[in-house]
Amino acid sequence: MELLFTEPALFVGLVFLFSLMIGSFLNVVIHRLPKMMEAEWASQCAELRGEKLPSTPRYNLWLPRSACPSCGHTITALENIPLFSWLWLRGRCSACGTPISARYPLVELFTALLSAAVAWKWGWSMQTIAALLMVWALIALAFIDLDTTLLPDSLTLPLLWLGLLFNLNGAFATLPSAVVGAIAGYLLLWSVYWLFKLATGKEGMGFGDFKLLAALGAWLGWEMLPVIILLSSVVGAAVGIAMIVFVSHDRRIPIPFGPYLAGGGVVALFFGADLTQAYLAQF
Repeated sequence: MELLFTEPALFVGLVFLFSLMIGSFLNVVIHRLPKMMEAEWASQCAELRGEKLPSTPRYNLWLPRSACPSCGHTITALENIPLFSWLWLRGRCSACGTPISARYPLVELFTALLSAAVAWKWGWSMQTIAALLMVWALIALAFIDLDTTLLPDSLTLPLLWLGLLFNLNGAFATLPSAVVGAIAGYLLLWSVYWLFKLATGKEGMGFGDFKLLAALGAWLGWEMLPVIILLSSVVGAAVGIAMIVFVSHDRRIPIPFGPYLAGGGVVALFFGADLTQAYLAQF
């Protein structure tokens, strides 16, 4: 323990290695949580119709074990080492040779690098534990929204309450600022949603976006909301226009806003105070 205090590089390295495993678990969450939600919705609809769904094998974040979607080969422990197993297998299933998406090791590596940056910035502290939980949740939410345009309540709401909990002791903001941030974050996008709907008759975003911005406000305080909204809106608009112009993206197909909110939240976590000071210094 004393080494962790005196050798920051050792602590950062341990967090990096541990977060590779977290990244592997996040891949499971990203893949399975939407399927679990769909199964729950189907069960609720069947119950309302008075129907009985056929019994199916247990499916959650722990069971069944990961397997190749093509041949059903169960992934062994040696084939499930984060990042290294994908490189060792050369990105293919050991049984049938089907390519394994490069996104899996990239999520693991991205999680580890971002977590190492958190450990380097805050060192051995409660802030590091809190920031790691926040970053891991945002990674899962960003990729789930990217895949399904869903931001599950089972992630956004605990993230909101955790932000308020950690800020009881002012981890990243004072408690009053965190409470106001949660309220303002929700109401800001809620207002944009209704203004857009009244003006166009269409829904411009989902309710999950409101909850995610509320969670970011609960973590970072209301002062960081302008930074988060500005960053996410500018990047989201630029990417959306580029997709329409260069990739011929159908304008009727919604572009998820969650990844940009999550990215804005991460930038605000690391550099929000500096960006705000730099902006105010201009005046």
